[in-house]
Amino acid sequence: MDFLQDYWLKPDPADPRLSVAVTGRDEAGEAIETRVTVERPLTLFLNAREIVTMMTIGDYPEYLALGYLLNQNMLTPETPVTGIDYDDDLGVVVVRTETETNFEEKLKKRTQTSGCAQGTIFGDLMDVIENARLPATPLKTSWLYALTHKINQTPSLYLESGAIHGCILAEADKPRVYLEDVGRHNAVDKIAGYMHQHGISSENKIFYTTGRLTSEMVIKTVRMGIPVLVSRSGFTAWGVELARKAGLTLIGRARGKRFVVLAGDDRLIYDQDLAYVQDESAKHRRKGSHTEEAAE
Repeated sequence: MDFLQDYWLKPDPADPRLSVAVTGRDEAGEAIETRVTVERPLTLFLNAREIVTMMTIGDYPEYLALGYLLNQNMLTPETPVTGIDYDDDLGVVVVRTETETNFEEKLKKRTQTSGCAQGTIFGDLMDVIENARLPATPLKTSWLYALTHKINQTPSLYLESGAIHGCILAEADKPRVYLEDVGRHNAVDKIAGYMHQHGISSENKIFYTTGRLTSEMVIKTVRMGIPVLVSRSGFTAWGVELARKAGLTLIGRARGKRFVVLAGDDRLIYDQDLAYVQDESAKHRRKGSHTEEAAE
């Protein structure tokens, strides 16, 4: 699979720290061994203040911590970060900044979004959407089909053990960063942290997720400055409304030859002859397929 060379970061799905073998019985009562995804708590501190404890698979805690704080607007891209310390034994990551942050003010302005569990608090939610200035990057449908085909066949922890979401940062038809976690928002935050740490521009990027296109997914993508958000899964009405206000291209139900664009369709260039697009094989179906979407 030469396309794996496209990736700047792609964790090993067979990493024994990310999944474990367990024994059980199948529907016929036969003994089986299968792999299940690991999850562990990670407590995030901003300087001396405890912020949150997240359940995560445990890889790339520094990216997760930094991306979480950026996407919550507890840090801005201009905030001087002096260090990120991680203690694996304690399950603690500490992000240190040169100056005090204003996260307490953000917590006073609570807005509930449609994320997992309690969702995410964005005190300046509508400011993020109304002040968005996303790049006018074009999107060829040939890129979209090639990209989803590559992602669908990439070895992943989901295919190894399931119970996990994936997020991909891409350029044109090339997947660049592929990160997974038990919560789709953790995977988004890891990519945000990676982009910040490595100075990756959002201008010509596409963001792909296996999760639903909810308000929170839209807000995080806009906050990251990425102009295109694509998913195998479906939409929420508020997610669509916010994407239209922000000028974000929102594409869902992208499987095989199909996709639906409900916002920002002016970026699309329909250059792909559908006669040459492969249907998705059952062998490679992942999160968000029609049999799984209702259970997400």
